Amino acid sequence: MQERITANHLLRLIAAGTPLIYLATDNESRTESMITRTAERGLKNFSIPQSWSCTSGFPSVEGTEEALSGLRWALGQDCRGIFIFKDLHWFWHDNPFLQRTLLDFAAQRHAHQKTLIFLGPSTALPEVLQRSMQVFEHPLPDRSELRSYLENRRQRDPLLQQMMVSDDALNQLVTASQGLDYCNIESALRLSRTTKKTSLNELIDTLFLDKKQLLRKSGIMEFIDTPPASAQVGGMENLKHWLSKREKVFGCDDLAEGRNLPKGILIMGISGCGKSLFVKAIAARWHLPMVRLDMATIYEGTFGSPESSLRQACRVAESLAPCVLWIDEIEAGISNQGFKSEGGSASRVLGYFLTWMQEKQHPVFVAATANAIEMLPAEMLRKGRFDEIFYVALPSVEERQDIFRIHLERRNHALEGISLSMLAHSAKGFSGAEIEQAVASASFEAMALERPMQQQDIMEAIARTVPLSITMAEQIKKIEAWAFKRAVPASKPPK
Repeated sequence: MQERITANHLLRLIAAGTPLIYLATDNESRTESMITRTAERGLKNFSIPQSWSCTSGFPSVEGTEEALSGLRWALGQDCRGIFIFKDLHWFWHDNPFLQRTLLDFAAQRHAHQKTLIFLGPSTALPEVLQRSMQVFEHPLPDRSELRSYLENRRQRDPLLQQMMVSDDALNQLVTASQGLDYCNIESALRLSRTTKKTSLNELIDTLFLDKKQLLRKSGIMEFIDTPPASAQVGGMENLKHWLSKREKVFGCDDLAEGRNLPKGILIMGISGCGKSLFVKAIAARWHLPMVRLDMATIYEGTFGSPESSLRQACRVAESLAPCVLWIDEIEAGISNQGFKSEGGSASRVLGYFLTWMQEKQHPVFVAATANAIEMLPAEMLRKGRFDEIFYVALPSVEERQDIFRIHLERRNHALEGISLSMLAHSAKGFSGAEIEQAVASASFEAMALERPMQQQDIMEAIARTVPLSITMAEQIKKIEAWAFKRAVPASKPPK
């Protein structure tokens, strides 16, 4: 994992004469402003930082649009200075002249009078430059930076003064702004001014819409809505009890980095038994935002190199913290067979993800689900990655009764005249999804007959269903055998 740059660290690097620095950033303007502020604040006898781009070169100097000419001009200046190159990463991979010029500059024995800082979206450097370049990440603003920014904006913005009349309102806005850059917040504020009366809740809604839009554009992450109803899950009492002990940690307003935070859980089991539903319930119960990461899409490289896509996903998750990161069907992306056969990029992606899981300091609770856990490499399952591995079996008769009750209540169906016990016993071997479908099917039948749903409608729907416990009996036995001594049961033993 790349080290994150701070203004103080950058100041020390420049003062020490570090020749080449690469900052991975998703917002050139914010990073450039940070560099300029750092130089103005703590560097004496340095000229004002100058920026180069492939379209305008150094704006005040003619003939510097070409990459090599711009680089040579900067190196030829007889002054202590900082030169920012925004687009050089587009050119240096296939240009030996650029590479040699940078190597020669970095190899000078005397103290460097200038520092070249390169900005780009990823950390993929030419191999020959890797030993000569200091590489860091300039991530999205964290919670403390957002708080400071919004407090400063409130002092000079009547609209924010009207909205943030208390510290609680400020905390709500900070939480809503996590995962966004300052420019996104400014855009939301401008949009708020287009209406005569804008409330804090409306501004928060606008910020969340921006988050959804940004995640959707990434192609590998998705913002998941978790309405209060998502917190209702039948059964899985052991898993609920385990999570309730950790809920208070993620409920704190002042989460300190580096504390002993829960890392996450891996929920395995039979398809349709509520693994994904339970992950949504975690976010709903803990009142946390949730994002879904598609590991299969990352490995396919559809939206850029797998390594850079995963780094970006982890950065976004950390910037949203505290949050729940949901990895659905994790074996579809990280499989034992694919890991061994592909090597190279696949192993680097897996290595980065495992390191991030082990070392992350931000309150990101990783909730992964898997149907075929035997496909995952052993290093993914060892202690220290996930706090616990839970196995979700077919629901017991008590759990089936609870699941029937939840789905009937969601349809505003009165429970009078309904024997939940009879339904539960009739649906032996049914998964939660199959129970839901039976209730839905019975509801449609009753609507077609223009009358309220009756117990007999549900019983007939159950009779028409062939559950997975029959059609996939062998596979289910195999999953149960694997989980017997390797995973913690999500449910309590049947009475």
